[in-house]
Amino acid sequence: MSTDLVVLGSTGSVGTQALDVVAAHRDRYRVRALAAAGGNPGLLAEQALAHDAEVVAVADPTAARPLREALDARGGGARRPEVLAGPQGQAEVAGMLDADGVVLNGVTGSVGLAPTLSALSSGATLALANKESLVVGGALVRAAQRRPGQVVPVDSEHSAMAQALRSGRHEKGMASPVVTGRSEVRRLVLTASGGPFRGKQRGDLAAVTPEQALAHPTWAMGPMVTINSSTLVNKGLELIEAHLLFDVPAEDIVVVVHPQSIIHSMVEFHDGSTLAQASPPDMRLPIALGLSWPERLTDVAVPCRWDEPSAWTFEPVDETVFPAVALARAAAAASATHPAVLNAANEQCVGAFLAGRLPYLGIVDVVAEVLGEHDGEAAPALEDLLAAESWARRRADDLLGRHSA
Repeated sequence: MSTDLVVLGSTGSVGTQALDVVAAHRDRYRVRALAAAGGNPGLLAEQALAHDAEVVAVADPTAARPLREALDARGGGARRPEVLAGPQGQAEVAGMLDADGVVLNGVTGSVGLAPTLSALSSGATLALANKESLVVGGALVRAAQRRPGQVVPVDSEHSAMAQALRSGRHEKGMASPVVTGRSEVRRLVLTASGGPFRGKQRGDLAAVTPEQALAHPTWAMGPMVTINSSTLVNKGLELIEAHLLFDVPAEDIVVVVHPQSIIHSMVEFHDGSTLAQASPPDMRLPIALGLSWPERLTDVAVPCRWDEPSAWTFEPVDETVFPAVALARAAAAASATHPAVLNAANEQCVGAFLAGRLPYLGIVDVVAEVLGEHDGEAAPALEDLLAAESWARRRADDLLGRHSA
């Protein structure tokens, strides 16, 4: 029997790789709906027809017509799926399955929060690659769960932790069906590639261009995630995500630089043992596990060669050059709205950097300023989180002039 599947962000890096996994295991999955921003209607049309999707949603209302034209040009005809247009469409398709279905949220940015809440409300399993919805939504996402293990992480680091935690007796957290208890866990060890500027001094980064920051040495990702990886903001967001997913205090999550990107993260237990998950840097592995958890699909990627010489290295993060991890740890401890403010301000700053309006070092500097001005709320409702985000974006825009490129 096949599993019904909805893929959000289907034309992005995670979405395209997820559909590659599905294409290799067509007997396991039935794609019911796809959703994307709408910037690539040709690819979205190809995906919809190749997987016989019933519904396709585009967040940009102006993309609906090009999408319909692309579907017709590719012979959609009677097979043409229903097209939903507008920001609400992604949330609508995210909520169309029942408890037997899987929703993969591969959307980039905090716009993924509404689809995350919709998927959880439906009872479907949420394979979560959109870390921002958890970072922003926090307690709302946790409260929206209808059963233990409904959220399965897709980020390679959190997938690695979830796998390692299954070896223990942990009974807290939201990501693992075997949920763990901090009684056994001493620390979570979050690995980072170090990005393109590993080993650099702060002065070396003053004149960094978008092209340089987008040249990641290991992973192929979208521009927002790639820039976040270069500043280590991405690792800060992942620290907050791990804190929320596994109910481990932020101060008990350590980030280490591992340039080879073979160890995807580790769990250190109180008896002194550490369990690590190792695999090649191929996102199809955590994506496939997110779709099939806790089962494993066959032949998803080529495994590591253990009979060949290799070396792995680990080093601490230089927080003088890369203060984003410490900033995220402080935000997680400050209030329930500080992480949302961090994420929103960062999205504004990355956009300004890519547009040539902000120097590279200004990204984290402006985010730190915005966070420093935020008072925070202990138990925000959704409207409070959205208001905090809006304020953070406006305040970041106000401060850009001080750091203009």
